[in-house]
Amino acid sequence: MLSIQFLRENPDLVRQALKKRQFSEPIDDILALDERRRSLLAEVEALKARRNEVSRELGKMEEKPPKLIEEMRQIGGRIKALDEKVRAVEDELNDLLLRLPNIPHPSVPLGKDESDNRVVRSWGEVRKFDFKPRPHWELGEALGIIDFERGVKLSGTRFYVLRALGAHLQRALISFMLDLHIREHGYTEMYPPFMVKRECMVGSGNLPKFADNLYHDEEDDFWFVPTAEVPLTNLHRDEILPPGTLPLYYVAYTPCFRREKMSAGKDTRGIKRGHQFDKVELYKFVAPENSDEELEKMVDNAEEVCRRLGIPYRVLELCSGDLGFASTKSYDIEMWAPGCGEWLEVSSCSNCGDFQARRANIRFRPQSGAKPQFVHTLNGSGLALPRVLISLLESYQQGDGSVIMPEALRPYTGFEVIK
Repeated sequence: MLSIQFLRENPDLVRQALKKRQFSEPIDDILALDERRRSLLAEVEALKARRNEVSRELGKMEEKPPKLIEEMRQIGGRIKALDEKVRAVEDELNDLLLRLPNIPHPSVPLGKDESDNRVVRSWGEVRKFDFKPRPHWELGEALGIIDFERGVKLSGTRFYVLRALGAHLQRALISFMLDLHIREHGYTEMYPPFMVKRECMVGSGNLPKFADNLYHDEEDDFWFVPTAEVPLTNLHRDEILPPGTLPLYYVAYTPCFRREKMSAGKDTRGIKRGHQFDKVELYKFVAPENSDEELEKMVDNAEEVCRRLGIPYRVLELCSGDLGFASTKSYDIEMWAPGCGEWLEVSSCSNCGDFQARRANIRFRPQSGAKPQFVHTLNGSGLALPRVLISLLESYQQGDGSVIMPEALRPYTGFEVIK
């Protein structure tokens, strides 16, 4: 959430920043509501001051003049009416502010959409096959590890069943990634709920903007998490973290639930895009002066998973027009999938600045007795399945249709090959 004071003092800067993001938001409406709110509050405060003054006068009088009593009654009614107007204006103002995206970091390249993202580095050699590599949907069915037909029978389109060594491989990847981040990168493992309250979705930036993309239980007002970023953001909601607490590094595995509203025929084959998928999520709460450096570290933590698995990847810096709603700066990591013949996004790492912290009211004290400040939050996939599974199956396939396991994964799988 952008500070209303910052918006009030820098309206042109915010307009230009949102223009870079290809957003056209009602800045003038927000400023007009803010002015209206402040005007109403000033009127209320003046009436309350007058009410206090009359109350003191009446307290000194033995005989209470009817004129002053009537004035008190009228002032009280006026204050009540104005308070209701203030609440209505504040609700409208808050709703508009919650729909404003974060503004891009000064270093973010200008661009319209994903076609303007910039590759900043790549790793690994793309394997040259002496046979035509098969896509994962063919490999998975031939090996008996992916069952598309029964997934559709259970839940409909964009669902599938991992079976036998496919299910084992998925579990092994999750355990491998969690252990790497916990043991070598200093993250603390968390196991959060997979459903959260509405205010958690607001705090992370998913509501009200993206309600149509979320799964919702209306009776209890529970929201299924689209990513572990949501509960991890809200772990410290409405808290003031004491001096010496930061930085905080968290890692969590959750299934993720999203309404995938894609064009007919796009990404419908295989397991690339579905309504439910697994992900290991990295999350940081840091001091503002360290957040840029912490983002680079987080990206490297996610890259390390790719390196350990031995799968070629590239890192893209997102342009202004492709940034996520809450992000001020982001990098995507894409793995090569030779069977599909494309780069698949397996991680997006973002610095959100104090955007989420303002929405969730998460602050810290730099030192004892100091005024609380908003923390900076960062999030990133470390990594997201099933695209890692796709790249692994397609990259390590053999001419006979079998798939060799990467060395780093074998202690978790207990087997060296799927055939």
